[in-house]
Amino acid sequence: MAIIRSISGLRATTDEMSEELVRSYARAFGVYLPSGPIVIGRDGRPTGEWMEAAIVDELLSSGHDVILLGIAPTPTIQLETEHSSAVGGISITASHNPSEWNGMKFLNSTGVFLNASENKDFWAILDSGRFNIPTAQVGTLKKIEHAERKHVETVLQALKRIGFEKYDMKVTAVVDAVNASGSVYVPALLETMDCETIPLYCDSSGIFPHLPEPLTEHLGDLMLAVKERKADIGIAVDPDADRLVLIDENGHAIGEEKTIALCVKALLECPNPPVKSASIALNLSTSMMSANIAIDHGWNVYRSPVGEINVVELMKQHQSVIGGEGSGGVILPECHYGRDSLVGVAMIISLMKCTRKALSELASELPKTTMLKGKMPWSGSASEIFQVIERHFADDSITIRHDDGIWLAFKAGWMHVRTSNTEPILRFIIENEDELETHWYEQELKRVLHSL
Repeated sequence: MAIIRSISGLRATTDEMSEELVRSYARAFGVYLPSGPIVIGRDGRPTGEWMEAAIVDELLSSGHDVILLGIAPTPTIQLETEHSSAVGGISITASHNPSEWNGMKFLNSTGVFLNASENKDFWAILDSGRFNIPTAQVGTLKKIEHAERKHVETVLQALKRIGFEKYDMKVTAVVDAVNASGSVYVPALLETMDCETIPLYCDSSGIFPHLPEPLTEHLGDLMLAVKERKADIGIAVDPDADRLVLIDENGHAIGEEKTIALCVKALLECPNPPVKSASIALNLSTSMMSANIAIDHGWNVYRSPVGEINVVELMKQHQSVIGGEGSGGVILPECHYGRDSLVGVAMIISLMKCTRKALSELASELPKTTMLKGKMPWSGSASEIFQVIERHFADDSITIRHDDGIWLAFKAGWMHVRTSNTEPILRFIIENEDELETHWYEQELKRVLHSL
């Protein structure tokens, strides 16, 4: 049982997600935004249906017009918000959280998530309780059909502008969209790219066939289907389709951290003319595979705290050509400033076609590192833990950041320990070029955590 409010929006277990809670957030958001339309979409969870009805009712009653997408990925809602007259948007989703969760992600008029300052202003209205502003005018409702067509076209046109071509090679893909918002969108993209598409869990029912976070241990059916159907690639997305994880032609999960790294590789190998001087922005929890590729080609690398909007703001500051998060989130500003699984699929399918290499071969060409991830239940402040970790590991050779939990950079790797923005847990990630050192740091960190 939990309610979590963070820079990533609102998330709550379904026993806590009351209608009054949903309506209060919708009312406050309507007051926070200037007059104009608001885009609404949902990831397909059954609870999203009544949430959508309550949100639409509140916004219409407040005088806002509503542009309704129905079941749609978060990146589609972002694109529609950016490319319409909308003043904001709401994605009804709990992203990768299990079915007993749902939530709301809030967008500004540019289609990106509210940043820290914007959230502060929004929450001030919400917490004041003074947002029942009467209006004599009721908004109008506009439903958008086949939004996937616009999304697919926007992605492919963005790649064309960068220099990607329409490569001639047959690719067969199995798609696991956990029966959620990617069920129509990912196959629509693949078909437009002349791929043979085999839907696995793509019925849009919102009934998850397995835990929805696209981790290796949840993707057994997809791995088996790729092998049985002799497919070239398996594609897994989370419920709101902003994260992408891949299975190679042998039925092996290549790991979510390799998604953004392969997209960086695609930018370096596919465009004509090739991308030259550039920069990349990653969050602190993202593998150094992407950073190492970028540095080897003379690109600058910037790191932000975890949270999509934090990466986006850093990308804008440095005009980065690509950015993302190691959980499988790819941000290509030429398309839009948001994590988008369709962007990732298009870039990696293009990489396979332009190099004429299998996914396993492309993955094997990435820099070699060892990464270990862990988590433990936690709520409230973890400042004492971070202080103890710093005292245990710190020396003159280590760089330390405190802007998102604690992040320590070692000679050939790093460690990040932080509280989650979306779940009541403490996460840790350790990565090193040396496997033995990675395990040593993990043992030392666990010893510190257990002592507390």
